[in-house]
Amino acid sequence: MAEKPNPEEKTVPFFPDHLAYEAKVALWFGIGLIIIGVIGLFSPVGLGAPADPMVTPEHTKPEWYFLALFQLLKWLPKTMGAVAPVILVLIILVWPFLDFKADKSRKIVRVRGIVTAILVVITIVLTILGEVT
Repeated sequence: MAEKPNPEEKTVPFFPDHLAYEAKVALWFGIGLIIIGVIGLFSPVGLGAPADPMVTPEHTKPEWYFLALFQLLKWLPKTMGAVAPVILVLIILVWPFLDFKADKSRKIVRVRGIVTAILVVITIVLTILGEVT
């Protein structure tokens, strides 16, 4: 059996009470948005001068894995600083295909190890200098 509604309970019907309340909230929200828009229209917040791609601000720093290249860009001219890493990566990628002969002496292995160690030390020093300066 269905229960009879208790006449003592206070209920509010959805229509028109809740619908009118939601309409008032939406109206005030819209008025607030319009006020903020008009204030922004007549007193805009400036972001500063437009960005210049040829001038890097002093406070910017790249992620740690680009710090060595960033420091290299500070020391070399712009075109050379941008082209040199690309050429070095291409040399590293192509080198295994150009070196066909087997190593017959330990001297060349030692020379390669020394050159690699020097390049790693240079990269580490450039990374540290890029972070510090």
